[in-house]
Order: sequence, then structure tokens, then C-alpha cells
Amino acid sequence: MNTQSKIDLGKYGENLACRYLQGQGYTILARNFRCHRFGEIDIIACKQSVYCFIEVKTRVSTRFGRPAEAVTLAKQRKIYRCAEYYLQCAGLMSCIPVLSFDVVEIILEGTVVKELRHYPHCF
Repeated sequence: MNTQSKIDLGKYGENLACRYLQGQGYTILARNFRCHRFGEIDIIACKQSVYCFIEVKTRVSTRFGRPAEAVTLAKQRKIYRCAEYYLQCAGLMSCIPVLSFDVVEIILEGTVVKELRHYPHCF
């Protein structure tokens, strides 16, 4: 799979994840929030006053493991730091809300969703 195909697959998965989350009552606050030093957070959402920082992993097979397994400890640390930056930018550091760090994993067959799993509070 070439780089552009991977980017397209990732964006497609993020769009699916947003639609799923909205259907579950989440409000999408930001997508692809960038922090120059630490990378980006795919989706920032809120539900019942809980701020959720969500990593989306989309794959076309589980040949190399489940998509959620690709969220390594190093990636988790980057997401934590980026979330802290988001809270600073949003003016939420003086009264930090309840936070959740989630993963949405998607497995596709062509353009059809074979599996979509949301793992709230998973790291």
C-alpha cells in the first residue's frame, strides 16, 4: 500500500469514526488537532462533560494484529502531551475536566466496515 493510499484509508476511517461517535451522542470538538512537538490527535470529542482524546486506527486486515495494538506506549505519551496542549489552548487548565483517552479501531473489507470497536478509557 502506498503512502497516499494509507492517508486516504486513515481519513476514511476517521470520517467513519466521527459518524459513529456522533451517533453515540458525542460532540466533535476538533479533528486532526496538531501540536508541533508531539504530533496530532485524530478526534477530540465531548460527551456528558467528559473530554475524549481519540486515536483512530483503520486497517484492511488483522494480519499484523488488531489495529488498536498499534497504539504503543510512545504514541500514548505523545497523545497525553498533545491533549495537555489542547487544554491549554482551550483555556481549560485552571479547571481541568474529566478526560478520557480512547481508541476506535476499524477493519474494512473494501469500503465496507467489517468491524468498528470503540475502546473508551483504554489508556
